[in-house]
Formats: sequence, C-alpha cells, structure tokens
Amino acid sequence: MPRATSPVRRRPDEPVDPALDTVLRARLVETRGATAALAEGLSDADATVQSMRDASPTKWHLAHTTWFFETLVLAAHDESYRPFDPRFGYLFNSYYETLGERHPRPQRGMLTRPDLATVLRYREHVDGALDSLFERLDTLAPERAGSVRELVELGIHHEQQHQELLLTDLLHLFSLNPLAPSYRDPSARAAPRPRSAGAALEFVEFPGGRARIGHDGGSSFAYDCETPPHEVWLQPFALANRPVTNREWRAFIEDGGYRDPLLWLSDGWDRVREEGWEAPLYWRRDGDGWKTMSLHGERTLDPDAPVAHLSYYEADAYARWAGKRLPTEFEWETAARSVLRDAAATPTAASTDDAPVVDGHFADDGLLVPMPPSGRGRVQQLFGDVWEWTSSAFAPYPGFRPAPGAAGEYNGKFMCGQYVLRGGSCATPRGHVRATYRNFFPPTARWQFSGVRLAEDRS
Repeated sequence: MPRATSPVRRRPDEPVDPALDTVLRARLVETRGATAALAEGLSDADATVQSMRDASPTKWHLAHTTWFFETLVLAAHDESYRPFDPRFGYLFNSYYETLGERHPRPQRGMLTRPDLATVLRYREHVDGALDSLFERLDTLAPERAGSVRELVELGIHHEQQHQELLLTDLLHLFSLNPLAPSYRDPSARAAPRPRSAGAALEFVEFPGGRARIGHDGGSSFAYDCETPPHEVWLQPFALANRPVTNREWRAFIEDGGYRDPLLWLSDGWDRVREEGWEAPLYWRRDGDGWKTMSLHGERTLDPDAPVAHLSYYEADAYARWAGKRLPTEFEWETAARSVLRDAAATPTAASTDDAPVVDGHFADDGLLVPMPPSGRGRVQQLFGDVWEWTSSAFAPYPGFRPAPGAAGEYNGKFMCGQYVLRGGSCATPRGHVRATYRNFFPPTARWQFSGVRLAEDRS
C-alpha cells in the first residue's frame, strides 16, 4: 500500500487552533493503542516468524511504526529525547536510504531479539516522549511546531497502513500452519449488516466527460501521490453494482479459467504455471466445495461474499472471461465521488470525500473477513471488504513532485511495476481511506484482501 509521504502542507505562519492539537494528540494515542491491541494474545513466536520476504513479523510492524515516530519526530525535533536503544535504528528502518543502513528485509524473521515484551516497552518509551513533546508544543518555534504536527499526522496514517499489513501478514503466516490457527474470534462489537445474498450483478452507467481527479488540498490529509488534482476525459462507462463473489469465481474455476492461456497476460500465465495457481490464495478443495483460511481459522467459503486474495493477473483474466474489463482508477474515483454525493444528499447522511458513508466492513468492525453486500445503494461496497484492482499502473499525476527529504522516498520511487487498487478492505481501519486514496501492489501480489469489480464501455 502507499508508503509514507507528506500530507498537504500548511503555511508555517498559519495560526493553529489549540483544540486541533488536542484532537491530533487524542488520535495519536488511539492509533498507537489500536496497533498494540492487535498484538494482544500473540506469543513471542507468533510475533517473530516471517512467512515470506514480502511479509513482516508482527513484532517488526510494532517496532517499525515506533521507529518512525522516534526518528522523524523525536530525534529531529526534541533535543531532550534519548533513544530507547540506538541499535534499533538499524533493525527497524524499512526503505529510507537517506536515514542510514538497515537490516535486510528478507531476514526480519531472524530477529529473535529484541523479544516482544521489549518491543512493547520500546513503544511505551516513545509514546511517553511524544506525550511530553505535545505538552511543550506551543513553546516551539511556529515552523518547528508545524513540522511536528505534520509528521505526527503522517505517522498516524503510516501506522494505520501497518495495522492492515500486520493482519494480512499474520494471516499468511497462520495459513502455513497445518493446525490452521485462529488469530481471533469474530468481534461482538459490530454485527455484519443485513446481507443481500445472491444479489444480481448489474451495471450502473456513468456518462463520462470531463472529470476532476485527485485530492484538492485544504486542511485534510492526503499522500503526495494523490496530488496534484487534475482533469481527465472519460468515455461513457458502466461499473458493476458490487464486487465479484466467491460463487462467481467458482464458475470461472469450473469453466477452466486457470487452464486457458487465452485469458491471461503473458506474465500472468507464466506465474500460473510456475506456481500451480488453480484458485485464489488460501482456497482449499473440500469434497465438492471449498474452504478458505481466514483470521478466524479455516472456514467454509461464503458463496455470496466478495472473492479475495487475488493477484492483478487473476482479476484481469476473470474480467476477460466475463466479457468485461477492469475499471481504470479514474473511472473508479469518479464513480466513488458520485456515490458519496448521493449519500450526502440523503436526509440521514453526512458524507464527504474524507469521511464516506459506506456499506462495507472495515477492521474496526472486528469481523476481519469480507462480507456479502447489504443491498444499500446503487453501487455497493466501493469502500471496505476488499481492495479493488484497477487497470491503472501506479504512475505520477501530471505535475507530481515527491515530498522533500526522507519522507519523499516512499511513493515516487515505487512508481514502476505496480498497479493501483482502490477502496479499502475488511482489514483497513475505518476512516483511513477516501475517494482519492491510491493503494498499490505488484501484479503478482495475492496475500492482501484484494478483489475485483467489473467495468464495461458504454457508447
């Protein structure tokens, strides 16, 4: 998913309402607490093992998000701060070349020390220092205080990204265990919304024309890859009213979808043959049916839930088999903005691009599996349940400039060989996504909650 970058910047001399600092501080505490809560109940072994080079151990996610605040906020803006352990900078840096050498990513699972308890103490040390810095924020020079606020905001969103990665990486780890362990029972905090089992697949038309794309700035947060806003021209198109379901994916399998090279891009077909793909990741045949691994252990496949854990290649092949195509990210964003406007126009709705009214399920709901749509709205589940592959390569918008300094390393240099996903998943924190949010992964990636929504041309 998008790496850490700078939000839309305030002028250094712009006055700040003290109440906003209180809100920012509370959000920081809430976010940090939510990450620690994800590790509750895990053993030190659970938190240490690395299942593949693309995944990271839970312990590493806990420490890396802490290193982010320690390095970019405290070390840079608090002369009184003393590191918990200076060696941790080498262990828990991720990709920041400008911030020094780092432990090799494929070897993160070798870090049996520090243990989980020490990493949690590291978090407490940094949290205490951040709290102390907030107490003194109004004594800092305005430009420095502004930088702290900006970096804390960035760190909150960065940590929310790692909350999702922590869950998806843990799922991959547990899927390799023959015992199929359960990470957590479904939460009683939020029940799934009423489902519309077997809802017919329909297509909702959009007229095309001139469309404004990207985050338009202001006081709300955005990653630099969501800017600058610009206009594109869209031909008339239609978007499916819901994501593709497990039931529909079974039909693709039974029709030989994984055996027909004419449906696949060349690199995708090579991957099918090399890795023996015959179904989405985590699916396992069970007699005449299928089971799938989840964060609640192995479960019988829900036929009406959105299919998940697909690569871009699989999504593209399915669209070709269905006689449709994947939407572009610009079509997806245009449809999402339209849906949000419709929601905002209803008497009970309060919706903006940054706080969408949605019918999807997020990590906060505690369900942690994609759920069938509720049947509300003309286009359902644009946000939540599964990320949706688009046909768009992750590329810079016209006029894009990376953020200055170390924070600028984490979007621009990844704008090659990646495809854009939109909308969020059942492992995404609620409120983290927005209509302009651009997730991205290489086309082979399958361990995320990635699904597909079909599109077609209209004249």
